[in-house]
Amino acid sequence: MDNIRQALERARELNVGGAGQKGHAPLSPARLPFEPNVGIENPVDARIPEFALNVEYLESKRIIAHDDTDPRSKPFDMLRTQVLQPMDQKGWKILGITSPTPGCGKTVTAINLAFSIARQPDRSVLLVDLDLQKPQVANSIGVKRESGVVSVLEGRTSLSNAIIQARVGNHRVMVLPVENSTSGSSALVTSRAMSALLQEIRRDYRSPTVIIDLPPMLSSDDVIAVLPQLDCVLLVAAVGTSTVSQIEECNNHLHSAEVIRFVLNKVPEWGAQYYYSGPRPA
Repeated sequence: MDNIRQALERARELNVGGAGQKGHAPLSPARLPFEPNVGIENPVDARIPEFALNVEYLESKRIIAHDDTDPRSKPFDMLRTQVLQPMDQKGWKILGITSPTPGCGKTVTAINLAFSIARQPDRSVLLVDLDLQKPQVANSIGVKRESGVVSVLEGRTSLSNAIIQARVGNHRVMVLPVENSTSGSSALVTSRAMSALLQEIRRDYRSPTVIIDLPPMLSSDDVIAVLPQLDCVLLVAAVGTSTVSQIEECNNHLHSAEVIRFVLNKVPEWGAQYYYSGPRPA
């Protein structure tokens, strides 16, 4: 598990987290309760449809990093720094976010990270949903579209016509949603159209940081198929959901990928105290 261990080591000095559920501390990229062996080239375009998002709805979905006054946004800001520093240093621009299985919080992490980055005045973000079987990005931010990734892949619309601007206050994130779930995801993900789509994103959206919400890694071969076209990966696991064997299996698939961070979600309160303060309380 060397690459996941290395990702853990890079994060060990900082506590990275998110909007945890009630009864849970923010997610942590550090020790696990188990041992798993500057200029913006794409400014806001008036032709891109803009959606003003409902703040209360976002909070109901645990999307809070658009608000820098909310204490729950701070861990995502720390994650933002930990992710952007190595990406800037190595010239990387496309980050994929995945998890071993559903229910680990990968989509919540992806969206909150995107809004945290968008709050920086010299940054722009493109958030892409590639979880074609169970897309969650559009629903999580409260928008519905008739065109999106599937329409682009099937040649029914262009990439530029499928992207929207999601706005909260003065902060905007470009979003390429999935309009409808599809059972034929493997054929689409491995198609020439998918390669062309990712190449077009890399070519035409050079300044934005591109965050791709991938499917869970162990649910299909979709992530494995698209990995070679990504620059780096963030793996999100969850206490009570992810097992050591699942993380080990993900590690086997990610052995040739750049795992930029490993995020552990849904850490119990005592777990966070244990990491910082010493032994678990009796």
